[in-house]
Amino acid sequence: MKQFRNNVIRAGLEALYVTRAHYLLRPMFAGLGGIFMLHHVRPSREHGFQPNQHLEITPEFLHATLNHLRARSIDIVTLDEMHRRLIERDFARRFACFTFDDGYRDNRDFALPVMREFDAPFTVYVASDFAEGTGRLWWVALEMVIARTDSIELEIGGTTLRLDTSTEDARQAAFDRLHDWIRALPDEQAVRHVMSTLCARYGVDENAISRDLCMSWDELKSFADDPLVTIGAHTISHCNLARQGEDAALREMATSRSRIEAELQRPVDHFAYPYGDRMAATPREFALARAAGFKTAVTTRPGMIFAGCADYLTALPRVSLNGNYQDRRILPVLTSGAATAMWNGFRRIDAA
Repeated sequence: MKQFRNNVIRAGLEALYVTRAHYLLRPMFAGLGGIFMLHHVRPSREHGFQPNQHLEITPEFLHATLNHLRARSIDIVTLDEMHRRLIERDFARRFACFTFDDGYRDNRDFALPVMREFDAPFTVYVASDFAEGTGRLWWVALEMVIARTDSIELEIGGTTLRLDTSTEDARQAAFDRLHDWIRALPDEQAVRHVMSTLCARYGVDENAISRDLCMSWDELKSFADDPLVTIGAHTISHCNLARQGEDAALREMATSRSRIEAELQRPVDHFAYPYGDRMAATPREFALARAAGFKTAVTTRPGMIFAGCADYLTALPRVSLNGNYQDRRILPVLTSGAATAMWNGFRRIDAA
């Protein structure tokens, strides 16, 4: 199903490019600019089974994106500058912001050199448990479990389920099924229980994953000293906030902020909702982010930034730089707003 959806999206992007429809839609839907969403930036990996590949792009594609924006005289600005332009209604020039979720080490090793080449500022949203080396990146753990066995056995709803993982297609099908099931579990305790069971059964050290992939506090301190870098908050544990009680959700937001500020000795004014879709970031969470004092908060809902977003600063949409669609030809489509407009039924603001 996910592969089918990816194929449909790819075909839609291709159709917009080939028909040049994005040129017609750009005056109406390009808006004031966009916030780009990224996770990993690193060289391509060779092995075939990469179910989380959508979360990574190559340094070369990041370079192409920045070059595209510069060639079109689009300002690359900080979130603070975007916030100022929205509040003061300074709409003279289009802009782009770059945001990276989770705090991966490759943001420093591979993204930062490219951003420096273009003198382009960016924000990294840090989940504080990841920086402390205690966080659980369950989607990575699930990939590692499936990659090392020819079959998966686990209990779902009192029934033992066995999934074939002996071929690349079977692994992808198993990952898609388990990923969607885990995302639908009622709370974070259930997610941790399932993944801890799977990791113990199939020999994956889930506790080492955040230490291997994410920057530690010491690394973040030197990273944040770069004048191009802004650090934002991404909760304590990377939980689905919509499944938390109101007090717990607010604590995830506020405590992650205070931990980062204490460790890095700098203010944290911007927030990203984990998962960030309609099921994980709702009007309740938007209100909580305002109550926590964040200047902006970003979702994963696709969309460009319009003047009306000034009324929804804690419900901002983003444009995904997705590893499944690393084609330079689609960059004019992405910056035109055509693709996100079609996804949103041609609504400019989606904050409900």
